[in-house]
Amino acid sequence: MAVMKAFVFGKFLPFHKGHEAMMRFALTKCQQLTVLICCSNKETISGQTRKVWIDNNFTDETRLQTVILNYREEELPNTSASSQEVSALWAPVFKTYCADASLLITSEPYGEYVARYMNIQYLLFDAERKEVPVSASAITQDIFRNWQFLPDSVKPFYAKKVVVAGTESTGKTTLVQNLATHYKATPVFEAGRDIIPDSGNFNYNDLLLVAQEHAKRITNALTGNSPLIIIDTDIHITKSYAQFAFKKSLDVSDAIYNCNKAALRLYLDNSVAFVQDGTRLQEAERNLLDAYHRNTFAAHNINLIEITGSWQERFRQAVQHIDALIAPLKTNTQ
Repeated sequence: MAVMKAFVFGKFLPFHKGHEAMMRFALTKCQQLTVLICCSNKETISGQTRKVWIDNNFTDETRLQTVILNYREEELPNTSASSQEVSALWAPVFKTYCADASLLITSEPYGEYVARYMNIQYLLFDAERKEVPVSASAITQDIFRNWQFLPDSVKPFYAKKVVVAGTESTGKTTLVQNLATHYKATPVFEAGRDIIPDSGNFNYNDLLLVAQEHAKRITNALTGNSPLIIIDTDIHITKSYAQFAFKKSLDVSDAIYNCNKAALRLYLDNSVAFVQDGTRLQEAERNLLDAYHRNTFAAHNINLIEITGSWQERFRQAVQHIDALIAPLKTNTQ
């Protein structure tokens, strides 16, 4: 028969599918599970962020509750080493948070020491990590290699968004396609070409639809198969079109605007030959639109990385900047 109350504890930096498996195992052994999120005063990711990760992953489970345990490293050791001395220090702290728990489940050998000092039962879960072969340290050392081990509730926090912007006929769509292929990244293609097939024939409400649809595509990409997302245009371009065509500001929600925030924005200049495919502005208007785009980004204090030259040079420059962006997310062994 399952015990009444149990608990698990950890840093969950980040929360991953191995943690999830342990918690789901624990839920089969108790009627109520407390997840203690141990947050050091020297860690940069807040306990509330970690709590949201776990809560959003267990919306289907009412028997699990998350509790943030804040502590100072000057008072309690921040270590995962299996030590009886360290366990003896932590056990009374856990007892104050989980006084009525009669079972502890962990994936680490030191859990047995903690349970002994608390005088409660103990279960070791998948210590060799055969069920989910990953650790939090492995994920932080290489997000790309271990991306599949992050739950969808965590992925948006670590995703890196790169926007490719510019006026019409500067090679944005082709560059996004080529970069996505090169990095095995998730591409987000502009909604404007689908909703507004002709740049010379649209209305103000069409731009609102574009902003909403594009934000939806970005949101969906955040839980895709790669931490790197390459985005064709963004909300500033849509706002620029509103000024260019209607001399009006495009009012969108904070949620849409926040969704469009990016780690890097590459701006393709208009020095390449103009190609009229029958749906674009005339060349003079296209060049005027370039000025509107730049002014819109400047008005929002958005930093742009200028990309210029031939198609090959544009790709090479983009790769150089993206490589620098993602280097901290990858090990040197790939």
